[in-house]
Amino acid sequence: MNPTDHPVAWEHSLTRRAWFKQLTMNAFALVAWIAAWFALLAVLSVFLGPGYAVVVVPFLVYSFYRAFLQLFIISALFRMRRVLRVYSWQLSHDVPYGLAKRTDVVGRQFGWFEFPNPARPEERLPMVFSRHWGVGWWSRRMAPRATPDLKAQIGVVWFAGDSRFIGVLAASGSGGPMPQRLRFLRQQMGSDGGSRTVADWGATTEDIARGRRAGVRPARS
Repeated sequence: MNPTDHPVAWEHSLTRRAWFKQLTMNAFALVAWIAAWFALLAVLSVFLGPGYAVVVVPFLVYSFYRAFLQLFIISALFRMRRVLRVYSWQLSHDVPYGLAKRTDVVGRQFGWFEFPNPARPEERLPMVFSRHWGVGWWSRRMAPRATPDLKAQIGVVWFAGDSRFIGVLAASGSGGPMPQRLRFLRQQMGSDGGSRTVADWGATTEDIARGRRAGVRPARS
């Protein structure tokens, strides 16, 4: 069955498999970085002594940072699952994208993709990577100097969400109809999805309620 035929993306079995694969890999990375921290501490305490602290401590700090970062990555995966349980997949060809910062976007941005406004398909809205975690694979293919072979890998992308609010982006898998490299996208134009902005984009009360089920935070008054 075509993944776009499912009412929500989470009902697509290969989507669930891709999500669990990413969760497993990141959980393993979390355990590995924690183990590395304790191993380095043991080496410093038992075998090397305080005189080598200046050499070992930077590695201790880095392993702690990476373990701490994995917690945020795993949290983002569960936020993505919430989106996948509300919205269906769309397969989009030749989506406009870029790495240069846009002046119409508020806050941090590490690359953007444009998707049609569901209320007005002729209008495109940029959605951004608001965190740097795990976007290296994407940015190498989005770079202006990327080779045609690399750019072709994001010539068709999967998108589940609403470009006025929130979404999940995925690359087309080379081994079949399975999404890969799931990443979280946010709408950060104007007041970061405030009620006046989304109303201007044609969002109805039902659209807003659906977005909140997917994890969109209510607009601040």
